Amino acid sequence: MGIFIYRDVANMATIIDGRKIAQDIRRDVKETARILKDSKGIVPGLAVVLVGDDPASAMYVRGKRNDCEDVGFLSRQYDLSGDADEKALLELVHELNRDAAIHGILVQLPLPRQIRSEIIIESIAPHKDVDGFHPINIGRLVAGQPALRPCTPAGVMEMLDRTGIPIEGKEAVIVGRSNIVGKPMALMLLARHATVTICHTRTRNLPEVTRRAEILVAAAGKPGMITATMVHEGAAVIDVGMNRLPDGKLVGDVCFEEVARKASYISPVPGGVGLMTRAMLMKNTLQAAAYLSGPMHPE
Repeated sequence: MGIFIYRDVANMATIIDGRKIAQDIRRDVKETARILKDSKGIVPGLAVVLVGDDPASAMYVRGKRNDCEDVGFLSRQYDLSGDADEKALLELVHELNRDAAIHGILVQLPLPRQIRSEIIIESIAPHKDVDGFHPINIGRLVAGQPALRPCTPAGVMEMLDRTGIPIEGKEAVIVGRSNIVGKPMALMLLARHATVTICHTRTRNLPEVTRRAEILVAAAGKPGMITATMVHEGAAVIDVGMNRLPDGKLVGDVCFEEVARKASYISPVPGGVGLMTRAMLMKNTLQAAAYLSGPMHPE
């Protein structure tokens, strides 16, 4: 694996180039997809379902469609009105579960309040759950079994590995305990023999805990909450936060400038984990297509 970093001379931080790593992953996915098509006649297919007209969700969906085109996947988008009911969405998901041309199904979250997200996630066939959120896939992650992994934490692991940051034996702290990032992130780091602590809103003396981290993952969704005083000298800091300020600026959970002067490695926002999440979605879709009869297929 290559090491993809660039040096910021002003503060001497080693900034992890998520854009370059994501490009490399997409390049590898594109080549493997070509081989899969030539050898087995299989073109990976991704269906993205968008409910409502939330601008941020629409932007994310466009990005995913462009990624599919870039790597040679079949891409389908299904748009439902914001007042669509749960039954209509369930019927669409069941139809996509039966569609042999579709290997991955992604229902863009958040959903309107009249639709229960957990019901929709559980309705997606586990072997087509390229978000990695289905309880069966999460259970396999807990058990250390092959499964489709949640894209964001899987992207963080790729960043650590491709930047040459060791994980085994390190003390890792995650700020945030969501089902999408925090919890699966902890499981992935634990599987690689890190000692893991998860912090949350009721964690006492948070700075004391975060200062122990050799690997610090900020995933709380609060702009600038991680300051330099909360970071261990020489830590690797991964910023998962994606926060839009009133002036439109996109920032992470980490005070980048001051933390970059203290950490040994840091991921930027934008240009970091967000791009990795999209790249890992392509990798998951390829995996789902490649293992049509593999261990992730329902019994």
